[in-house]
Amino acid sequence: QVQLVESGGGSVQAGGSLRLSCLASGYTISRRPMGWFRQAPGKEREGVAGRDRFGATYYAESVKGRFTISADNAENSLYLQMNSLKPEDTAMYYCATTPYDSLSYSDLIQPSQYDSWGQGTQVTVSS
Repeated sequence: QVQLVESGGGSVQAGGSLRLSCLASGYTISRRPMGWFRQAPGKEREGVAGRDRFGATYYAESVKGRFTISADNAENSLYLQMNSLKPEDTAMYYCATTPYDSLSYSDLIQPSQYDSWGQGTQVTVSS
């Protein structure tokens, strides 16, 4: 079965950087779109960045220019490089994969299009 394990979260000051990793098992990441999502306390889960199986990417406006999603097929892993972090980026971050072979660009960051989720990794940004 599909398993996703995130790592790399932590506490940083505003302006700092973190790199999140998501190790996948039970399937090959190159065959399906994948995405990064986050959920802050009291808020709904929101899409941050998505990547289709051809490498095309899509970002939420709030992170565009600061975050970069990438993948290493040999490692079967997905990454999220987060730069210029802000306090409002504080949240639990999740990676996820979809049962679909492809998604439209905007659907790459729609939580409803994904059915397999990791346990999450906490990111805390202090001012």
